Amino acid sequence: MIEFDNVTKRYGKTTAIDSIGLRIPERGIYCLLGRNGAGKTTFMKLLAGHIAATDGTITAEGKRVSPSRMPECVNYIESGSVQFNMRVSDLIYTAAELQDGFDRGFALEMAARFELNPRKRYKQLSFGMKTMLTTIITLANNTRVILLDEPTLGFDAIMRDQFNTLLLESYHAHPRVIIVSTHLIDEIAKAAERLIIINNGSVLLEAGIDEVDEKAYTLSGRAKTVLPLLDGLNCIGKTVAGSVMAAHIYDERIAPPEGVSLDRLSLQDFFINIVGGKGNE
Repeated sequence: MIEFDNVTKRYGKTTAIDSIGLRIPERGIYCLLGRNGAGKTTFMKLLAGHIAATDGTITAEGKRVSPSRMPECVNYIESGSVQFNMRVSDLIYTAAELQDGFDRGFALEMAARFELNPRKRYKQLSFGMKTMLTTIITLANNTRVILLDEPTLGFDAIMRDQFNTLLLESYHAHPRVIIVSTHLIDEIAKAAERLIIINNGSVLLEAGIDEVDEKAYTLSGRAKTVLPLLDGLNCIGKTVAGSVMAAHIYDERIAPPEGVSLDRLSLQDFFINIVGGKGNE
């Protein structure tokens, strides 16, 4: 459905995306992770056809993507996007008139559930409510690829939980590719099925959330006992305090010996270790 074939994007002497090769063959909710400046927004803008690749090709549903060939199947909403200063209800009705297949019932239901006052104008809403309204309108769209760039900025804890519910309900109503860029790693894991990690402009990992949950773990114990266990394992980081070591692993699970504990590594800690280098020694 989506393919990046050796794609590079440079801004002058700065390489934002570096020879990415990536296939997204099927529908699902994908979490796009990366440090600030890793290339997440550039990745999304390239896929939406908002900017041109310096090298390589991008295709969506078999059609090449570029600014002169912006894909109709992709809807990209950038962080901080704004709407016309209309009433909430009018914005939803206008979107329904402009977009074929727009699910107006879903949009109105979600707006009511998240207590968006239908009579309030866009500029009267809080920043978080503006973002929620834009997200609802985007997800009610019938496009087959949705790109959401930091959609939970300005959300409190309750709104972030509601966002995950919204994301799942939208996907079940209209299965498609939804790619969400966020820094709230463990929270998005409640909704996402697959994970894409970008680091320094390259795809470091593309895997299922369940696979990461199974293969990411920590071995803890005395360093002299833990170190021999690491031979042949993919150790993504270590934390050492005196004679005690915690080794963070992304590999098949082993049966640890007596004196060594095996604990689940959270998605956030997995991300920190896999992009942050091998050691915190």
